Amino acid sequence: MEDCKRSLEFTIPVDEVQAEINKVVGEIQKKARMPGFRPGKVPLSFIRKSYDSEIREQVIETLGTRYFRRAAEKDNLKVVGNPHLHDVHFVEGEPLKLTVHFEVAPEFELKDYRGLEVVYDEPAVTEEDIAKRIETLREQRAEYVNIDPRPVEDGDYAVVSLRSLAGLAGEPIQQDEVMLHIGAEDTVAAFNENVRGMTPGDEKEITVAYPQDYGNERLAGKTVTFLVSLKAIRRKELPEVNDDFAKDLGDFQDLAELREAVRKAIYAEKESAAQRKAKDALVDKLVSMHDFPVPEAYLERQMEIQVESYLRVMAAQGVDPRSVRLDWDKIRETQKDKAIHDVKAALLLDRIADREAIMATTDEVDREVHRIARQRREPVAAVRLNLEKEGAISRIANNIRTEKTLNFLFEQARKVAGE
Repeated sequence: MEDCKRSLEFTIPVDEVQAEINKVVGEIQKKARMPGFRPGKVPLSFIRKSYDSEIREQVIETLGTRYFRRAAEKDNLKVVGNPHLHDVHFVEGEPLKLTVHFEVAPEFELKDYRGLEVVYDEPAVTEEDIAKRIETLREQRAEYVNIDPRPVEDGDYAVVSLRSLAGLAGEPIQQDEVMLHIGAEDTVAAFNENVRGMTPGDEKEITVAYPQDYGNERLAGKTVTFLVSLKAIRRKELPEVNDDFAKDLGDFQDLAELREAVRKAIYAEKESAAQRKAKDALVDKLVSMHDFPVPEAYLERQMEIQVESYLRVMAAQGVDPRSVRLDWDKIRETQKDKAIHDVKAALLLDRIADREAIMATTDEVDREVHRIARQRREPVAAVRLNLEKEGAISRIANNIRTEKTLNFLFEQARKVAGE
């Protein structure tokens, strides 16, 4: 068959069916509770009549599963997903007949994956790159200094207190110290327009119409009137770029040492991004080289993962999926091609890892668990216990194995410069 669907028909002898019926009836009798009978003493005739449907389901499920597992082991079938029972013929006193529909992992011949051509340019770090990164470090260590009272101008940092007067239900907003960068694009326009020209000590009522996609859910789409009091005006002072600046940042002897550390950091970032792009291209090439069917069970799971990722992105953007009309069938359909690609990629990388004996070591898994613990700021033992309960340790090992396989493909690839 071209696809991954298979089916097996079974005829189970009467004596085995009857034995299973008796076993199920006996188990139910031990637990059954009926008025007028002591626990475990309900007559079998009552059990058969009262629990007929449950007995039938258990017998079919148990025998169907048993016979299917035997057949799968005998024929070395690589079953994926959950088998389903169909065309069941169950009449007491007759053989049980049923058909099991299931899927198997696709069979394909792994083509030559060594020496694949891929575009890869060795990263270059420019003086401009270094200057921009150092400027970012300066911004992170900026100080905001009060200046003598005068009217607020563009570029100033206005320190204000805010109190909502109208436009919001519930408790009013009260913020005693908010710093607004006047004239900046990321400052709400109404504050730019109305705080400009104020002098410390001034108060003013300002009405702000917030857009629907505003980051604060309570304010999004609302028109709110605030009482704004200007408390101070500040200017931003950046540290000079010199040896002292380098020493203040950490374990650097001078500015030259800082610049070299920045250069190495930028190079590592660019190298990681360039390699990731090349690895993605190698995976795309692998997938295009191999034509084989994808089990629906794998496809469905991958589409679920992609939809879950879609929801996480929406949540990160402050959008509640329940508040938006979404055509989930359409979303799933648009994700289908990517899901097929990703499933094929996973199967191919797994096959390559098997052939090349690529595995995640215990030390590699331990390092990842420690990294997660540092990220969560939790004890390593507690994090490991939770990961084990969630079944995540095997996923971590599999992710490491996949990344090592990608590294292998990249190392074996024939790199050519881009145009």
